Amino acid sequence: MNRVSRRLRRGFSLMELLIVVAILLIIAAIAVPRLNTARMHTQEMAAVRQLTTIHTAQTQYFSQFGRYATTLAELGPPASGQPGPAGADLIPGDLAAGEKTGYKFILQGTPTGYALTANPVSFGSTGRRTFFSDQSLVVRENWGQEPATASSKEIK
Repeated sequence: MNRVSRRLRRGFSLMELLIVVAILLIIAAIAVPRLNTARMHTQEMAAVRQLTTIHTAQTQYFSQFGRYATTLAELGPPASGQPGPAGADLIPGDLAAGEKTGYKFILQGTPTGYALTANPVSFGSTGRRTFFSDQSLVVRENWGQEPATASSKEIK
């Protein structure tokens, strides 16, 4: 009798294992969408911080060279040699390449300064908002795939 009861108590039954797996799958189904949303929000906030970094670099560039940079490459590391107008070494190389933290950054010169946009690389996956800013340093957002413009809602 003692031998039979020991054999019955050894390990888990198939039904018990299936219940545990089902519970784990339910928890995962609840957690994964929230994790993706949190990741997207983090990437959006990182994009706003990158816009601020570019604004700071533009201010430094203007004080050194008397004009605003017209491309991100001008703010980035020089191709070779010392920093200068073609590569001022004011922002990291990956940001100067135009893509960082799931967003694509575009800097364009304008008659009065510059225009800066940040759009998700993959809308709905890397971000749900687009951003716009210019030499006024005001960051604007658009909830949707259409790029934000100077008339979009201001982030406060």
